[in-house]
Amino acid sequence: MHIHIYYPNTRQIISLVHDQMTPLLTMFFNKGVLSLVLIVTTSLVVDARPATFLQDFRITWSDSHIKQLDGGRAIQLILDQSSGCGFASKSQYLFGRVSMKIKLIPGDSAGTVTAFYMNSDTDQIRDELDFEFLGNRTGQPYSVQTNVYAHGKGDREQRVNLWFDPAADYHTYSIMWNHHHVVFSVDEVPIRVYKNNEAKGIPFPKSQPMGVYSTLWEADDWATRGGLEKIDWSKAPFYAYYKDFDIEGCQVPGPSSCASNPSNWWEGSSYQQLDPVAAHRYRWVRLNHMVYDYCTDKRRYPVTPPECVAGY
Repeated sequence: MHIHIYYPNTRQIISLVHDQMTPLLTMFFNKGVLSLVLIVTTSLVVDARPATFLQDFRITWSDSHIKQLDGGRAIQLILDQSSGCGFASKSQYLFGRVSMKIKLIPGDSAGTVTAFYMNSDTDQIRDELDFEFLGNRTGQPYSVQTNVYAHGKGDREQRVNLWFDPAADYHTYSIMWNHHHVVFSVDEVPIRVYKNNEAKGIPFPKSQPMGVYSTLWEADDWATRGGLEKIDWSKAPFYAYYKDFDIEGCQVPGPSSCASNPSNWWEGSSYQQLDPVAAHRYRWVRLNHMVYDYCTDKRRYPVTPPECVAGY
């Protein structure tokens, strides 16, 4: 018997396995109250998120170009002239948080795109939340582009130059999505916030569950300096590395009440807006590292998009 216990206020998931009826008395601290729980089990295993790759994901494109490392706790994505590759979550989720640690392509990565995103897979009315890491020539900063599709409408690109070398080590990239906003973060630093302004007639993704996807592919027609810098295949193969796959959210199909449950940790009051420290970091990113914002692009949008006026 395999049981998952999720404590929404402590962000812990514990997995219990037993095949004999041996009682175990365990204690945990929740919201300042010491509680006793009697668990019938022979062995207690902490199902420590982050998960192994195959626990939550499947390969969707070119399985020969995705290699599992460290017993499936990490993977290597490969791009060469024959193919890129991609993977997706086995389930969809409606609200929650997804994060991965990624080490991007080192050196001359111009023309490559490493993407990590959520997508409703519903074509014309799709919802989508995008991280796209745009390669560059050696010595130039990596840019990360974010985009938000809500009810089929996208074209909300923002670009930030990362303030570190994302190919030198792993860094954590996360999307937190609740009824109030979507927050894109890098190492817990918010780089993009898309607020729920439905009260002002602005679409917000809230009704369609989304899967988690990632791809590594060649896009030298636009990825680096608008397509001016082409991929140098003499540098191939290109490698990106992933580990610490972490998904916490309302799985679909699943209990219909989950997505509207205010007890989910990601719906808590401390996650309904940025706290003062996060807000300060967010302003720092926007002032010092943002290199493109569709909201201020008057050639594309002579009239400022409504969500930009409403605040984001």
